[in-house]
Formats: sequence, structure tokens, C-alpha cells
Amino acid sequence: MAEYNIQFVASAAKEFRALPVEVKHRVSSVIESIHNNPLPPGVRKLSGHKHLYRIRVGQYRVVYEIDDQQELIRVTRIRHRREVYR
Repeated sequence: MAEYNIQFVASAAKEFRALPVEVKHRVSSVIESIHNNPLPPGVRKLSGHKHLYRIRVGQYRVVYEIDDQQELIRVTRIRHRREVYR
């Protein structure tokens, strides 16, 4: 399986920088794992969206889009579970 490049949209990068340090470490390790396997166990496809997926990281959710053509993963949101789907 090919390695995917990871790209953050500007708002997701800002959300990542604002995370508590402990959560930031866990989120970065999860993002590193989807680099090699964009659909690991535990990933859910968001209903109503063609290419959006989410993965759980404790109380936080990482929402990302997979572009198989360009082998690119675009992280669109990293938020607490009560805010992520709003």
C-alpha cells in the first residue's frame, strides 16, 4: 500500500496547535498511523459526505478527506466530540 501525504487545512492546523499537549501527542500519533493506512480499524465514514472520514482519539475527533488519485489525506477538523459535527 502506498504512503499518503498528509495536509492540514488552515483551520485544522490552528485547531491542532490549540490542543492540550497530551492530546496533541495522541492526535499526532494517530495522524502518523493513517499516513500508511488511511482506513485503519475504528475509522467511520461520515454520512452525507462522499470522501470524509473520522477517527476517534479519546474525547476528540479527527475528520479527514482521502484523495486516492493524488495519494493525499487532507485533515479538515480536529475538535472535541461535542463540537466536531456542528
